[in-house]
Amino acid sequence: MENIFNAAPFVVLACAVIAIVFAGCKFFEVKKAPEGTETMSAISQKIRRGAMAYLKRQYKTVGIFFAVMEVILIILAAAGLLTWYVPFAFLSGGFFSGLSGFIGMKIATYANTRTANGAREGLNKGLKIAFSSGAVMGMTVVGLGLLDISIWYILLRFVFNESIESTMAAMLTFGMGASSMALFARVGGGIFTKAADVGADLVGKVEAGIPEDDPRNPACIADNVGDNVGDVAGMGADLYESYVGSIISCGALAVAAGHGVSGVILPMAIAAIGILASIIGTFFVKTKEGATQKMLLGSLRTGTYISAVLSAVVSFILIMTLLPDNKAVFGAVLSGLLAGVLIGFFTEYYTSDSYNPTKKLAASSETGSATIIIDGIALGMQSTAIPVIIIGISVIVSYFVAGGMSSFESGLYGIGLSAVGMLSTLGITLATDAYGPVADNAGGIAEMSGLESEVRNRTDALDSLGNTTAATGKGFAIGSAALTALALIVSYTDKVNSIDSSILDLTITNPAVLIGLFIGAMLPFLFSALTMQAVGRAAQKIVVEVRRQFREIKGLMTGEAEADYETCIDICTKSSLHEMVLPAALGIIAPIVVGIVLGANGVVGMLAGALVSGFVLAIMMANSGGAWDNAKKYIEAGNYNGKGSENHKAAVVGDTVGDPFKDTSGPSVNILIKLLSMVSIVFAALIVNFGGMGLF
Repeated sequence: MENIFNAAPFVVLACAVIAIVFAGCKFFEVKKAPEGTETMSAISQKIRRGAMAYLKRQYKTVGIFFAVMEVILIILAAAGLLTWYVPFAFLSGGFFSGLSGFIGMKIATYANTRTANGAREGLNKGLKIAFSSGAVMGMTVVGLGLLDISIWYILLRFVFNESIESTMAAMLTFGMGASSMALFARVGGGIFTKAADVGADLVGKVEAGIPEDDPRNPACIADNVGDNVGDVAGMGADLYESYVGSIISCGALAVAAGHGVSGVILPMAIAAIGILASIIGTFFVKTKEGATQKMLLGSLRTGTYISAVLSAVVSFILIMTLLPDNKAVFGAVLSGLLAGVLIGFFTEYYTSDSYNPTKKLAASSETGSATIIIDGIALGMQSTAIPVIIIGISVIVSYFVAGGMSSFESGLYGIGLSAVGMLSTLGITLATDAYGPVADNAGGIAEMSGLESEVRNRTDALDSLGNTTAATGKGFAIGSAALTALALIVSYTDKVNSIDSSILDLTITNPAVLIGLFIGAMLPFLFSALTMQAVGRAAQKIVVEVRRQFREIKGLMTGEAEADYETCIDICTKSSLHEMVLPAALGIIAPIVVGIVLGANGVVGMLAGALVSGFVLAIMMANSGGAWDNAKKYIEAGNYNGKGSENHKAAVVGDTVGDPFKDTSGPSVNILIKLLSMVSIVFAALIVNFGGMGLF
């Protein structure tokens, strides 16, 4: 058995390499596809240049933050408050998180015009190219994630000969680097993309009465750039962090539960098997010409469900091998897988125009913008109930099947395994999510290139499907974030107890805990307010600029002159980089300040409050935004008087409200709740030694 434990990390490393190689093959497969006409290629190059220019400037800004944090961590390590592994783990986590997003963005900017050109041949061709580019993103994220984890594990265990306890304590901290990078990427990219999108919609569609992706619209290229830097690069960094966080937090809980090396290896092995299952699932994604939205969704779901079943079957074999005395924990893995599938289904139900909630939302456009906004917010609020119940059931099942009745720590390990189970097939789940922005860009290129209406109808069908899969992916990410954040809170309490076992008093009547709960519950709302205001300020600048160009560039509206796209891209870039700093800093500073003022108990309260309110708020915002977007597309398809009608204008206003909901604030909140926990763990020694100000 010891030989198995020694060989397992290298097998995991091999699976990580397989994922990266598969991603590379898909990357070059997509690049080999023809770009289309010269006009299509030129538009795609403008989008690619804008996206690259933004990411370079973003990484320079984030690099300053990482340099400052590195100095702080080195000082703390020198003072004996951290191990010397932490500063290096922090950098590696941030680097791989950023790299995941960068590679995903690169393939997306190559795939957009090729997807549009594929749609000229048929719907299935366009779907295959867009999905293949999504598969590059999915396999890159899981491949780099497991590569980072397995290399660190091998170095700490076999090179530096650290105990399993010290190994997991060190590995837990590189999640802080991944979370920090993810938050900057999500917030910055989200502000960029939604500022451009809102500006393009309000001035182009509502005021000028031209299509969103009309080449006369000065913000149209910035909008397409934003899809890549926000919905692709930001999302890749986000889900890298979720994936890595779930695996390492589960490993930390395995140590606390006394499962030792076998318990730590299990989540890594399940993730490795999930990679192979995801690769197999990608070969089952295909459709036929004239497919409905339900048929297109069914095509993507087929691949996802096959991957989930394969992962479940092999996970059972792994558990029988690695934890033969605790084989009931398979129920925890299965509950996580099922929870992910169910959350995805109900997210689809509330956001797809194939179902009644979004159709009814479109119908509310009959009475104007106010009613569609009211009904959209109500839909989002209503949609929170089922995911909360699903996560609650998953937590209960995972806790008890893992032995929670006899051992509290074993029960918590089960909860960690359910999070790993939910994300085990992230390779293909993320592929269906990353596919969406590519399809959206393809539609824009088809419009700007003047391709025939049949092509645009196909890209519109793929784009509408992308809105639903993106909303489903966000629901998946939020659900896993809740389980991972719960595991991280336990890891924080274990860390505090290892420093001073007498310090924690987590009774609800403890003033520090109670105050922390209130502060934590407030943080997601404050964070969302900051990010939405940032989108509003940046969008106002775009609106002013687009109006100026329509007014001052003679011949623009008649198509005789070209819009100044670069100015809009520059405005979005500068605004997003400036505006992302304060919200991102909030997630890093808040735990330290609360810890210094309220002590370790106050931090636990803060983490619990942020988890509960952040989980519900993120679901509400993601689903409201997705439903508004698809309600608009449902009307554009010819329902309720179609494009250009008063119904359409009302739906566009609703969609502009939903844009920062679903693509900036909502998805960023799930990173926030995990970053708060990661920062708390890293700075636990500082909080224990100097926190509470003598009052708590």
